[in-house]
Amino acid sequence: MTILDEIGTSIRQLAEGAGASVVGIGQRWGAGSGIVLGEGQVLTNAHNVRGDQVTVTFADGRTADGSVAGHDIDSDLAVISVDTGGTPALPWASSASVEIGTPAFALANPGGRGLRVTFGFVSGIERTFRGPRGRRITGSLEHTAPLLPGSSGGPVLDADGQLLGINTNRLGEGFYLAIPADEALRGRADALARGETATSPQLGIAIAPGHVARRLRRAVGLPDTDGLLIREVADPSPAARAGLAPGDLIVAAAGQPARSPDDLFDALAAARGGTLELKVVRGTDERTLQVTFTEPDQNA
Repeated sequence: MTILDEIGTSIRQLAEGAGASVVGIGQRWGAGSGIVLGEGQVLTNAHNVRGDQVTVTFADGRTADGSVAGHDIDSDLAVISVDTGGTPALPWASSASVEIGTPAFALANPGGRGLRVTFGFVSGIERTFRGPRGRRITGSLEHTAPLLPGSSGGPVLDADGQLLGINTNRLGEGFYLAIPADEALRGRADALARGETATSPQLGIAIAPGHVARRLRRAVGLPDTDGLLIREVADPSPAARAGLAPGDLIVAAAGQPARSPDDLFDALAAARGGTLELKVVRGTDERTLQVTFTEPDQNA
């Protein structure tokens, strides 16, 4: 048997076996995929979920209405509570077995339009990408198994049908990123299944990229200063209540320099919904503002 015959056999076996545990999320184009995590539980990407109710399509064509048990937007994960009808969960591989060159099989059921199985190789490990709100997600697997739109949330498997990762991000030029199926993912998924939705404080601002910020400041004769330029401020929001305004340059958060969005994300995570001190430059004036994330007492 040639190596191509072996790959073809593996694809057929995975389609007939593991394919039963791959589901469609939502319906029609623009939807995603997911996997059966356990009895009554489906794991997918948070960006595949719109609202609290979700339609899940199983490999046999059965559809069921599910509800979001928990979601973590910054990690791009969500668990859906739904009648899985006895569909088995996929076994998890040992993360230690994944390295560059590991054969990878990507499965998907985009929006319930039918199972797809493709083949490639792990081409990189410990890669980084941005989640739906711009938060950095580290430790990802890069692979070359082709994916259709709507494949995010589906699994990457080894030849034995064990879960290597959850497809999440398309890099273009034939490369794809997956969240590795390690103990950290298992712990987050279990917590979401218990309803422990992960939330992080939100300032309510839009930030201009660094090169845009420098160009805009130069255009109005302001000196170059490292920081994060506020492009928009939502109202109402913690940022608006604190007095932040478009054009302000955030130069420090919680006493630490704020040179990249990740610096601000780290400070927000540490604030845990309490109070965050921001140092901003408005024009040429520097000022310190306290951002409070709890709503003010309207009866006080």
